[in-house]
Amino acid sequence: MYHVEMNFNYPKMYRIRQHLNSEKIADIKAAVWGELDRIGIRDKIKENSEIAVCAGSRGINNIDKIVKAAVDYVFDCKAKPFIVPAMGSHGGATAQGQKDVLHKYGIDEETMGCEVRSDMEPVLLGTAENGAPVYFDKNAYGADGIIVVNRVKPHTDFLAKNESGVVKMCAVGLGKEKGATAMHGYNLGETIPLSFKVSLEKAPYLAGIAIIENSVDETYIIKALKPERFLEDEAELLKVAQKQVPHFPVDDLDVLIVKEMGKQYSGTGVDTKVIGRIMVKGVPEPEAPRINKLAILRLSPKSYGNAVGIGLADLTTKKLVDAIDYEAMYINLVPTTYLERGKVPPHFATEEETVGVAFKTLGKTKPEEAKVIVCENTLHISTLLVSEAVYNEIKDSVDLLEEDVKWTFDENGEMTMGC
Repeated sequence: MYHVEMNFNYPKMYRIRQHLNSEKIADIKAAVWGELDRIGIRDKIKENSEIAVCAGSRGINNIDKIVKAAVDYVFDCKAKPFIVPAMGSHGGATAQGQKDVLHKYGIDEETMGCEVRSDMEPVLLGTAENGAPVYFDKNAYGADGIIVVNRVKPHTDFLAKNESGVVKMCAVGLGKEKGATAMHGYNLGETIPLSFKVSLEKAPYLAGIAIIENSVDETYIIKALKPERFLEDEAELLKVAQKQVPHFPVDDLDVLIVKEMGKQYSGTGVDTKVIGRIMVKGVPEPEAPRINKLAILRLSPKSYGNAVGIGLADLTTKKLVDAIDYEAMYINLVPTTYLERGKVPPHFATEEETVGVAFKTLGKTKPEEAKVIVCENTLHISTLLVSEAVYNEIKDSVDLLEEDVKWTFDENGEMTMGC
């Protein structure tokens, strides 16, 4: 395999902490129950009725507590809750696979105290205004009421009034694999609200529980939404969520090293808005950050071989490539239609060699003078390693935690310097 000569000097590194919002909700159950009461859901749930509580595949903080609070609320209304996986084609596009995803987030029949009903064959509700077929989970459709639970945040694929949130879960998550494929095939940003308008007329929605996380990935806001206000109210919540998204402290980087990618960090493994790369035809690339070389070193075990998003990197490791389960990745990749994100970039024997290639391909920029950031993943970027060139630019606006952090790798060439 190609060998990299490490005949260069690394830049001096600093461990810093950004000033980010850390305000959070202390009592999850009280917040959920209070919000559902606020919009009058208790009066709409009939005794012994069956209520579907929908949960997705994203790594949302406290998602087990939030779903449990919704389930217990239904029980308190003397009704019968059950849980529906609402995650499109995720979980290998199988009924058991989707139950397994929920189980890994602490959501199963034992912990929730109710049935989990998972089925991949949806019902066809009709056709959206732009011709897209609208599919819907048959278990949720057959319920007496539906409570949709999801986080509101900017989407990694498009820009719109409604991006990731309860509306997307209705259109894509509850659409199962067929619905996810249809939504992506008909322009995701345009079709999601059109699909929702069809299901709003036919599905027994009761409420949405919208979650906003603060800048350090903690539960910041829980807001109950009335179905007829999903589109409008979620659009306003998205504006709040956008302000919570953490960003790197500089816009121009020579090298960004992401130590680990994974589905629990972003639907694309790495957050496209954080790295400044979307790679979707017809969608403009973010103006910042501008990164010369992006190296991704590891694939989280919690991604179970799904490395969608690796195509956003300039280079990676042989270890990451060897960990890819191509079937699992393609099941997720193909319905999106964004095939570029599944392309495997140049990959090298060790993390040390991968980092070395990043530095040695900067052209006129000397490695020791390069603007560099190292992060654990793109979800948790409050604490970072930054090179001297970056630190000198931001030192008045961040906290210095450690000076002169050494570049260290173990005997297998794996990076051991922590962020």
